[in-house]
Amino acid sequence: MSQSTDKMITTVDFLGIPTRDLPRAVDFYGGTLGLRRSVYRPERNFAEFETENLTLNIMNAEKMGLEHNPLRNALALHVDDVEAVRSTLESRGVTFAGETFDTGVCHMAFFQDPDGNSLMLHHRYKPRATES
Repeated sequence: MSQSTDKMITTVDFLGIPTRDLPRAVDFYGGTLGLRRSVYRPERNFAEFETENLTLNIMNAEKMGLEHNPLRNALALHVDDVEAVRSTLESRGVTFAGETFDTGVCHMAFFQDPDGNSLMLHHRYKPRATES
């Protein structure tokens, strides 16, 4: 039985983000970042947080038999105002790497979660150009 490759993959269901300390990560993603927690299963070593388009699965990878490999390429978290959110997060103890970066089409501010996963605040202020 062969499967067509047209629309074989339709969406991304979740992104796994490793942690070594689930309660600390839950506090960071829920309390510090203010994301809505949809699932908390400490006995199964994971929690899930929702954005409008992607679920973040915070998991203790090592307790699931996987390696703990923090995200090195920053996960872009959309915000309406990078500077305002950056200021709020700095008041909550988040340290940013350098100044907010302006690419000419978007603003980006880079930081890490307590496990060293790379994150960024991101806001595109010019229309996105896509391939036709």
